[in-house]
Amino acid sequence: MTSTDSAQQPAKAPAKDPWDLPDVSGLVVGVLGGTGPQGKGLAYRLARAGQQVIIGSRAAERAQAAAGELGGGIEGADNAETARRSDIVIVAVPWDGHGKTLESLREELAGKLVVDCVNPLGFDKQGAYALRPEEGSAAQQAAALLPDSRVTAAFHHLSAVLLQDPQIDEIDTDVMVLGDVRADVETVQALAGRIPGMRGIYAGRLRNAHQVESLVANLISVNRRYKAHAGLRVTDV
Repeated sequence: MTSTDSAQQPAKAPAKDPWDLPDVSGLVVGVLGGTGPQGKGLAYRLARAGQQVIIGSRAAERAQAAAGELGGGIEGADNAETARRSDIVIVAVPWDGHGKTLESLREELAGKLVVDCVNPLGFDKQGAYALRPEEGSAAQQAAALLPDSRVTAAFHHLSAVLLQDPQIDEIDTDVMVLGDVRADVETVQALAGRIPGMRGIYAGRLRNAHQVESLVANLISVNRRYKAHAGLRVTDV
């Protein structure tokens, strides 16, 4: 290659700053399973951070009652309406109803950014243990059931008790975010970062969601032994 050829080569674009995240403040967030502890906690924190939030339930009346308890401008609706009206939909339903719920909302969730935070767990006398869904993880099951949606995984390791406590101003934890499309992952990271004290950290592709979901079983053991509400921090990032 001559010096002339070398001079004609296009300059390499600088690497994107991983903390250069989009503005998500104007997006409407729906929470399926928003009447459960985790869903209510996330709805409360996001609304408190200024996000427009709709919580969903199979019964609209139940969702509206929960929204009224939480305040902060949160609305309640049935799951289908919540999915239709939201830009981002967080799935926080119980594991045993996960598949049926998503299958019934395939049309309403088409084109939506879906954030699955469900942890497939079993419980026996020895405590919590991870289950392995046929698809590999809850998030991968969601992706299989929602071929027209953009599925990510996040918000697995948060304490519902801390999320719902109005006396706590900051949630000291990181949120591991998984997904196959960088723009979608960054949107979810930015959403997590709206909550004071919280960071969204990229943690790999959706195929790695199983071990992230499973880690909740370990955190439950930590919490029981130390009477705590443990979360996670990723160091050196």
